[in-house]
Amino acid sequence: MTDLDIRDAAALDRAMSDFQSSFAKIEQEVAKSIVGMHDIVRGVVSSVCARGHVLLEGVPGLGKTLLVKSIAQTLGLSFKRVQFTPDLMPSDVTGTQVLTDDASGQRRFVFRQGPIFANIVLADEINRATPKTQSSLLEAMEERQVTVLDQTYPLPQPFFVLATQNPIENEGTYPLPEAQLDRFLMKLVVPAPSAKELKEILTRTTGTSSSELRPVFPPDEAGAYIASMQRIVRHVVVSDPMHEVIVRLISALTPSSEFATPKVKKYARFGPGPRGAQSLVLAAKVSALLDRRINLSFEDIRGAIKQTLRHRLILNFQAEADGVTTDDLIEEVRNAK
Repeated sequence: MTDLDIRDAAALDRAMSDFQSSFAKIEQEVAKSIVGMHDIVRGVVSSVCARGHVLLEGVPGLGKTLLVKSIAQTLGLSFKRVQFTPDLMPSDVTGTQVLTDDASGQRRFVFRQGPIFANIVLADEINRATPKTQSSLLEAMEERQVTVLDQTYPLPQPFFVLATQNPIENEGTYPLPEAQLDRFLMKLVVPAPSAKELKEILTRTTGTSSSELRPVFPPDEAGAYIASMQRIVRHVVVSDPMHEVIVRLISALTPSSEFATPKVKKYARFGPGPRGAQSLVLAAKVSALLDRRINLSFEDIRGAIKQTLRHRLILNFQAEADGVTTDDLIEEVRNAK
């Protein structure tokens, strides 16, 4: 797709139609292996379209790893899985220099790529690794590159980190620092399946039948198709009044702001920063395109605010004592008149 002129109504209509069609095909293909979790699948695919990373939180056995593998297979992208453990080293993720003999018999250092060199990287149980190893992802997630010693290596494009973590186990875990959480466009909480969904899971996984996922894009062209979807997201128009609404929402979640609600002032230490506002806008733009609109609405913002801001609010001890969560504060602000 070439650069889109939003004044060309016909081209704009075709671009939105192609976006909707590709998005629907991805969801339908993933549904062959993933039962339920419609909102989670939509959130992950939306993040891909917005060129962002995703943090999936849920208890073990809900299919988080299978979901990531299914999306990579459906998109036709290269996939690598890293099991984060306390003894995992940064070089185990990024790669390292190895001393080898070349064809002439001379010894020299050669860079051996780590698993970070893939289009989709699954950081499984990311909170089990030490902060030093967790930080090895920071440059990759923000700059799409890796620096080892004095050399910088670009990562393959497109590049996404999809990380998982278990919220109920604290022993042997290292909570992600705020700077790293802020680099995830969305945090999605994976729910337990309903009784109907559980029955379907058992039917699919304990019998002889199996589903084979097929890439929705032509071979070797997945990157170009995804890049075109990412470009049209950027073309969604955000009016000045909508920018004012977004700024007011972010301010309402910032305890030091004059617009902060009483609950936010009581329970929050810090609110979301500019990266949080950017993530909210991009996720809302995807929602607008799925509704076949080129302009942002308030409903788009309301629908994306929890997923994009819940991991960016830092609460105080009083909130923990009273059982108040970030979702509670966001819900109050979202429904405020």
